[in-house]
Amino acid sequence: MVGKGSGSAGDVWLRPPARAAREAPPLSRDRIVEEAVALLDEEGADRLTMRRLAERLGTGSTTLYWHLKTKDDVLDLALDAIFAAVAIPGDDGGHWRAAVTTLISGWRAVLLEHPWSAALLGRPMLGPNVLARSEFLYATLVKAGVVEPHLTAAAYGLSNYVIGSALMQATWTARGQQAAGQAAREQFQAKSDRYPVLAAHGPLVADGDWDTSFAIGLDWLLDGIQAGTATGEAPKRPEEGSR
Repeated sequence: MVGKGSGSAGDVWLRPPARAAREAPPLSRDRIVEEAVALLDEEGADRLTMRRLAERLGTGSTTLYWHLKTKDDVLDLALDAIFAAVAIPGDDGGHWRAAVTTLISGWRAVLLEHPWSAALLGRPMLGPNVLARSEFLYATLVKAGVVEPHLTAAAYGLSNYVIGSALMQATWTARGQQAAGQAAREQFQAKSDRYPVLAAHGPLVADGDWDTSFAIGLDWLLDGIQAGTATGEAPKRPEEGSR
């Protein structure tokens, strides 16, 4: 249940904060978001309701609605709040690759610390913490010599990589999923004649080193971006390459 009021994901960033009624107890938006993040960390997004959040705050749902209109508001604010922990590298004249690596690695660490978050990143991300880090990523790529249409492609590629990798890791390392992983490995081995490469080298062959795999993949992405800026040549569009 979403709760009272109309609206959708992202609306909280497009309207002014609601004023609390005079009789409202001293409950701030920051306090609500802090408790929402704690609830999400403990139980996941499916268990978040306005009623349960109000109970944790020791107040009533009506009081909560004075501050936030919907569950979507809570999720949007909670997502932006956790991004405050993603460090923005300083402008120390270092290489752009090091800056992007620091940002993306910090982003991944935050997503893994809050496993519910990666699955919600399809929502409109218009909060100040997210926008500040997106601005840094785009600005760093521009300084490296990346121009459109490759700028958007590079930023999307990096974003999608960190989101996808964090979502996969959070899913496969969650409690109760280890047995599923073992069953999948056994299936690969049992059908190795049909899936020989997956049986020998697939991602579920053994418990992988997630950190190393992520770092290697990120390096490959950055290698491609750097190669494009070094040559100054625009990669062919798919339709051009097929002619």
